[in-house]
Amino acid sequence: MNPRLLPVALAAALALGPALADEAPLPVATQLDLDRYAGRWYEIARLPMPYEDDCTGDVRAEYARRPDGGIEVINRCRTAAGESIARGSARVLGPGRLQVRFAPDWLAWLPWVWADYQVIELDPQYRWALVGQPSRRYLWVLARTPQLDAAVTEGLLARARELGFDLTELIRTPQDGG
Repeated sequence: MNPRLLPVALAAALALGPALADEAPLPVATQLDLDRYAGRWYEIARLPMPYEDDCTGDVRAEYARRPDGGIEVINRCRTAAGESIARGSARVLGPGRLQVRFAPDWLAWLPWVWADYQVIELDPQYRWALVGQPSRRYLWVLARTPQLDAAVTEGLLARARELGFDLTELIRTPQDGG
């Protein structure tokens, strides 16, 4: 990870921290197969996230299973200066529930560096996913391709509204197709 991005990654992890106790739990995709979920995902839309402030488009994430059972996470996006890359890891909390960390390994013992990552809706063929955070401050619509059918996207956003996400600041992510 670029050392200049460490403060941003730590701030994002803190912002994504555990959900407040009075929040209704999010439903999750209980049949999530991490081997099928692994691979490249393109961001179709998101709620504003501090670590993506410099992203101008082509936002994507790659997930890969590690031999220790954890998950390697690599987030990339296009910026005015070129490309930003953030490397992290994830751990499984339960069906459809992960925690993601972009802080260095030596900080992994701190609970606040881990951010909740919940797969709320998942296409049976793993073509798209709706991912959120229990506080409902952060949300992502992801797809295996740079574009997603508008009706599918709108259906996922409608589901997010039903679950209490405020989408007034929703960002639709420009893609290059890369």
